[in-house]
Amino acid sequence: MIRRRHLLAGAAGAALATPALHTAHAQAITLNGASQFSDEHAFNKAMLRFEERVKHYYGKPINFVLHRNSSLGLEKQYFEYMAQGRAVDYAVVSPAHMSTFSRAAPFIDAPFLFNDLAHWNRVLDQDVLKPIADEVANRARVMLIGYAGGGVRNIFANKVVRNMAELRGLKVRVQGAPIWSRTFQAAGMSPTVIAYNEVYNAIQNNVIEAGENEAAGVEQMRFYEVAPNLIMTEHAITIRPLCFSAQTFNRLPDDLKDAIIRAGREGGAHGREVESSEDEKKLVALEGAGRLKRIPFPERGEMKRLVDPVIAAYAKEIGADGILARMQGLVG
Repeated sequence: MIRRRHLLAGAAGAALATPALHTAHAQAITLNGASQFSDEHAFNKAMLRFEERVKHYYGKPINFVLHRNSSLGLEKQYFEYMAQGRAVDYAVVSPAHMSTFSRAAPFIDAPFLFNDLAHWNRVLDQDVLKPIADEVANRARVMLIGYAGGGVRNIFANKVVRNMAELRGLKVRVQGAPIWSRTFQAAGMSPTVIAYNEVYNAIQNNVIEAGENEAAGVEQMRFYEVAPNLIMTEHAITIRPLCFSAQTFNRLPDDLKDAIIRAGREGGAHGREVESSEDEKKLVALEGAGRLKRIPFPERGEMKRLVDPVIAAYAKEIGADGILARMQGLVG
């Protein structure tokens, strides 16, 4: 089942050979989006709301094509395509995939930055992340036009883990940004970087024992089939920028540019509302169906105590200590 998510070379080649933006003659402009997921996922819902609001604000003929279910690869590829100005014009992408262009970008999604959803929303609403967005736009030529996310991330594992002692040495998949490996090592785990679409098979084949994700990802990727124990570490709240290719943006008429900026904020906000409100419902449904079991983790405070110095040192190393200070200043 997971193998079907792999990129099909022939289909991808055909898609990448076609320019992302079409304006020939009097035809309506066509913009191409990409997603690893189906329309049940919060990321797709954010992008569909974005499309809807662009049409509303622009008021002229415009077409959107959202390539779903990893048909154009994975988020890392989407970001590269947008930076190159080809194949993908907009997508929701993890900040971890922006590290080549901005060392600070993955930091906004690091573990234990936010106390709770209220704190997370204050950070986003007060534009604390603008310096990072500016750096990504300048260096990668990709604009962060909205912020989706809102899922609380926990560890899913093929064994029961109830405390820090049982967590020690856990072979867990983490995202590629260095901050994830460093923080999970500080907490005593054995992290390894594996492509997202390989996680299921890696657990099934005992290459790793665990991964970490929000409820939407656990459900969509069916991770509960190979790792039915959800360790409630609540170690992160996702921030998933809605991105738009600056090269595409610069070729558009001014009134469409304005529509995209306005719609980006609204699409991101809708995605945040959807994901944060659906998180608990998804876990209740999965647990009620006997697909996973939530394992309480009362030593979250101890885990955070071990991770906090790593977060502070990393923020200083990448020049994000000012952003971290502003985040901490917004704790309720």
